[in-house]
Amino acid sequence: MKRVITPATSPTIETPENQRVGKRWIERNFFVLMHRWTGLFLAVFLFISGLTGAIISWDHELDEWLNPQLFEAQGGEGVPQSPLALAEQLEAADPRLLITWVPLEIEPGHNLALGVSPRLDPSTGRAFDLGFNQVALDPVDGEVRGKRMWGEISLSRENLLPFLYKLHFSMHIPDGFGIELGILFMGILAIVWTLDCFIALWISFPNASAWRKSFTFRWRQGNSKLNFDLHRSGGVWVWGFLLILAVTAVSQNLREEVMRPLVSLFSTLTPSPFSGTPNPPDQPIEPAINRDAVLQLATVEAKKLGWSKPPGGIFYVPEFGIYGVTFFEPGNDHGDIGLGNPSLYFDKNGSPAGANVPGTGSAGDIFMQAQFPLHSGRILGLPGRIFISAMGLLVAMLSVTGVILWQKKRWARKKMLVGYQRQRGDEPVTSRATGTIMNDMDA
Repeated sequence: MKRVITPATSPTIETPENQRVGKRWIERNFFVLMHRWTGLFLAVFLFISGLTGAIISWDHELDEWLNPQLFEAQGGEGVPQSPLALAEQLEAADPRLLITWVPLEIEPGHNLALGVSPRLDPSTGRAFDLGFNQVALDPVDGEVRGKRMWGEISLSRENLLPFLYKLHFSMHIPDGFGIELGILFMGILAIVWTLDCFIALWISFPNASAWRKSFTFRWRQGNSKLNFDLHRSGGVWVWGFLLILAVTAVSQNLREEVMRPLVSLFSTLTPSPFSGTPNPPDQPIEPAINRDAVLQLATVEAKKLGWSKPPGGIFYVPEFGIYGVTFFEPGNDHGDIGLGNPSLYFDKNGSPAGANVPGTGSAGDIFMQAQFPLHSGRILGLPGRIFISAMGLLVAMLSVTGVILWQKKRWARKKMLVGYQRQRGDEPVTSRATGTIMNDMDA
């Protein structure tokens, strides 16, 4: 009798097509893992930044609503003094402080809001400890109506909006080693987020023939499928805007360290007076000329340039020893549409130090000018701010749905492992104290 031996399994034939499929499967799983763990790392921070971003799109309006004592004039009738005169009056009353921001028009019925920083204490060689960096003055008699430290960790009414604003870009991580660690950390996260945007887009389209699924929401097929679609399809629909937020976040936090050097590889950038190494905060540079002289210089220069907008505010940056005069119509101090307001810069001696003229310069200059208006939505005015608020909520939603996806898959893998162990006859041990499943992999 003839004996026939039949192989248990047929050998797999390695064809070029099989190799391509296998390679793509490996690549996809690698990027899925990268997105999963990168997303988990980013989730908490993006959730917080998304929610705070949705709120601080309206920081000025909300701050004024919460703190009328700081913004609304409480005094009686009278003729308001000029902002520069009020600023000089405050500096004379408290020689420890240097005023760093003066609006040149006072909104009717409002206090004068000034930015301040400490001067150098001659006895110690370090800056005075003021305990505040914003002051509100009555526009008529110059009486101090309020003080606060912008960005202080506090949930009081006066500090809530500045607290949320600083939380948004620094998580209130303390400075250390002469570095703003919170700003650096969130800038690095923004770089990671930017790279993850491309990974997320790639894995959102596993099959070219079924691309429509990546834009679909299954509203009536259960919470699990809807959560998945909200995460994947929700991200796909607004992917371009998410990328803009991520890139502009890098610009906001790592402008000099990363973005300007990167952009300069592709386009010439106009030198910035703020590109050098700043003095430490406790070593402020004292100005050699006063604000009135700088304002006169700026007004003359603006006329030469043919600018029609009036000077709207003057500031001084003590870490660099740089004055700036910003030009805008009354009420448009925040640059509520377009690329912002133009500014002229002068050094502490009054010598010209540059200018920022939105919409002019090289392609790289205009790209850099657009970063904050894009990130805040102010480039489109009110509709842009509304959109950015919605995007902040969507970023928070993507963070939550991503964590839910990870948790569900983690539970599913654990359930499969327990089932496999039971098939082998290895009963998992349940901890009586916690109710958690213990097996040989937990040891």
